[in-house]
Amino acid sequence: MYKGVLVDWGGVLTTGLPDAIGEWIATDRIDASHYYDVMRELILHAYEDEPGGTDRARNIVHALERGEIDPADFERDLAARLVTLDGVPPLAEGLLARMFLGFRPVEPMYAMLAAARAAGVRTCLLSNSWGDYYSREGWDLLFDAVVISGEVGMRKPEPGIFEHALGQVGLSAGECVFVDDIEANIVAARGLGITGIHHRDPVETIGRLETMLGTSLG
Repeated sequence: MYKGVLVDWGGVLTTGLPDAIGEWIATDRIDASHYYDVMRELILHAYEDEPGGTDRARNIVHALERGEIDPADFERDLAARLVTLDGVPPLAEGLLARMFLGFRPVEPMYAMLAAARAAGVRTCLLSNSWGDYYSREGWDLLFDAVVISGEVGMRKPEPGIFEHALGQVGLSAGECVFVDDIEANIVAARGLGITGIHHRDPVETIGRLETMLGTSLG
């Protein structure tokens, strides 16, 4: 019997990354093709760690997610790599805040967490952070623990952050389900014995969790 759910934030408890980023690209008039080329290289590098996630190379995504650099420094770095449709870099100040405006809550997923916790399931938010742009209202009612990468100095898919989350909810790997929209993170969790759900659709994810937990989450 599963006793715990570890769940990602962006793209799982919020609207998906493509829609949110697309909204920001349109608002800031970013050259979309160039943006995706830049991010493809950065994100690919961020998930090309040595087996087990032991690489501590100073990739700026690694550094931001571990809380090793100030978000303002990341904004300046990223802005310098990008270009708007007007042929100039976007405004660096507040870039991340503008980027995250498009991430809106997916209410059925929040209702699922409330129902799971009411049923006695222990819940933990497990999120890689790009600065603190979370809306934390009501989190004390939804989560038994909150693990934010920049606050603990570790990032998914590093094993340590999963082990830390398990310790926070007081459960073993085999007692927990992990929900994330990034396959590399699911693979890492499964390597530790945590059951993973690669999130694509709220209805599908909630249905699978109801089966695993043996309770209604509607």
